[in-house]
Amino acid sequence: MPQQQPLLNLIDDLTGDLNDPSLLWQLAAIIVSVLIGFGLARLLKKRYGRQEAHTHSGVLGFGVESFGRVMAPLAVISLLALSRVILAKFHYTHVNWIKIAMPIFGSLAVIRFTFYLVRRVFARNGRTISATMLAFEKTFQLLVWLAFVLYITGLWVDVFAFMDGTVLPIGKYKVTIADILQATASVIVLLMLALWAGAALEEWLMKVQGMHTNLRVVVSRTARALLILVAVLMSLSLVGIDLTVLSVFGGALGVGLGLGLQKIASNYVSGFVILLDRSLTIGDMITVDKYSGRVTQINTRYTVLQGLDGMESIVPNEMLVSGAVQNSSLTNSNVNISTKVSVAYDTDVDMVIQLLTDAALSVERVLKDKPPSVNLTTFGADGLDLTVNFWIRDPENGRGGVTSDVNRAIWRALKEHNISVPFPQREMRILGPVPAPLAGQESTIVPKE
Repeated sequence: MPQQQPLLNLIDDLTGDLNDPSLLWQLAAIIVSVLIGFGLARLLKKRYGRQEAHTHSGVLGFGVESFGRVMAPLAVISLLALSRVILAKFHYTHVNWIKIAMPIFGSLAVIRFTFYLVRRVFARNGRTISATMLAFEKTFQLLVWLAFVLYITGLWVDVFAFMDGTVLPIGKYKVTIADILQATASVIVLLMLALWAGAALEEWLMKVQGMHTNLRVVVSRTARALLILVAVLMSLSLVGIDLTVLSVFGGALGVGLGLGLQKIASNYVSGFVILLDRSLTIGDMITVDKYSGRVTQINTRYTVLQGLDGMESIVPNEMLVSGAVQNSSLTNSNVNISTKVSVAYDTDVDMVIQLLTDAALSVERVLKDKPPSVNLTTFGADGLDLTVNFWIRDPENGRGGVTSDVNRAIWRALKEHNISVPFPQREMRILGPVPAPLAGQESTIVPKE
């Protein structure tokens, strides 16, 4: 049967090499190439992959770390190609085993590179893999190995001819299955490369010292948008779509923005305004409306606030531009905190003021260059009311903890010096005669209506 002829030819070539003197050289070339390829990739990844964590210009380390899993099969393919050239110079022309090994490692490189791109772009933190992503990886791996089998058996030519000859009517146009698959593959590959390049650029910019955080975010967001735009335009050109149709799409998009997408457009514009005017920076402690916390992300549509309790709030950027925002660390991260304490009236006020000041200074987070102050606030009903004011420089670590530490230090100081802290006491007096209850009878107090 003609469809079995390529497979039979492959089997004949492989079995024919069993009696050829070049078989041992082929096997040795394959083994040595695998050992050297994987060993070299491992050595380069170990040598340069972590260098970027210690230096600020580890571009080589960044590339090695990024393509570490793909370097090994690519190195093996390069060494196998070099082995073919060397064996050909020694007149060993029958190298069918090497010809089979090269597409095997090529398929492995394609699978690993695709998995790397998908996880880098879509996986959370590059590690968490969803069930959908896992199913896609398994399906893609199966398709790649199926294409490999078709290629080595010589059946790929017949399969491609069938797809190229099958015409599907789509409206007034007629396209083949091969055209559809090629267009889909080009669009997906270009978009994935654009998304990966944007993510890699953002990761690199976030490690650059000497550049403001907001400027890094603006550059990374703008670069990602431009990369996606270029990928879409190139994909449309490769597919054969006339780019003049984008003018109609742009008009429809403008009408949509004017009618129903004002909020989304406003949030996107507000995001770039926040990043450019630097009114907010990642790490700031802010309060907007009923939300407060530390800014962990500034995206083009929303900003993420992480509260001290770990709860994250997603705040639209429009609220941060049009509303009032309290920023504890805009120009100065120093924050004043106060706590109140009461002492008995017979206490030496000057002595207790010095005592409270020293107690607040003993807390580690209290600033020493801006010493605490103690004020006699009021003459209360139960004692002298004093207010202790102190400053901290790290509001992102919370205020409750340092306030508790200061109160504990104050309590210990008061106990050591036998200074009493008054508590409310009330004396009740009943004026006028109270009739005694009759003997042998219970008295009942009836509330007055």
